[in-house]
Amino acid sequence: MEEKKDTMPSKNSDTQTTKKDSDNNHKKNSKTDMSAALENMSKEELIDKLKETEKSAQENFDMYIRCKAEMENFKKRVQKEKQDMIKYSNESLIKELLSVVDNLEKALEVSKEKHSLDILQEGIELTLKGFKDILKKAGIECVEAVGKPFDPNFHEAVSIVTDDSAEHNTVQEELQKGYMLNGRLIRPAMVVVNKKNDN
Repeated sequence: MEEKKDTMPSKNSDTQTTKKDSDNNHKKNSKTDMSAALENMSKEELIDKLKETEKSAQENFDMYIRCKAEMENFKKRVQKEKQDMIKYSNESLIKELLSVVDNLEKALEVSKEKHSLDILQEGIELTLKGFKDILKKAGIECVEAVGKPFDPNFHEAVSIVTDDSAEHNTVQEELQKGYMLNGRLIRPAMVVVNKKNDN
């Protein structure tokens, strides 16, 4: 024979229901008290109350307009700062590159005065070294190519040669250097790859 189990409502449920009923009653009482207060007011008091309410509403509306204007100004300021940051993000790098232009101009000027190709060559070599130093400081690195196994992630094969004396699938010649910026490839090296005969 099955025993019947009495289902008793939980204490928490009763507490929550009682609190909810109490809140509803409080709201109803507040509305009733307000209605009674308005009914007991004279015409002059009602007009004053209306003016007070209108004044409060206007103040709230003015505050809303000011907040909205401040938010729009904030958005515009952030947008401008973002644009300026993008626009002038390379300013320090450009300043350093200007020294390369200065050195090239000096090398050309001196070579014209001395009528010497040796001086021009020396000036270009020094300028190139300075330029590479600037790029290195900016995070630029050369991609290793010649003698390395061909890697499509860093090398772009533009030609294939067959040389049985060299390792299969290795880079035999570099036609254009590849570069990475802070570890990310920005230009692959253009290379010639060795492929041995199957025979």
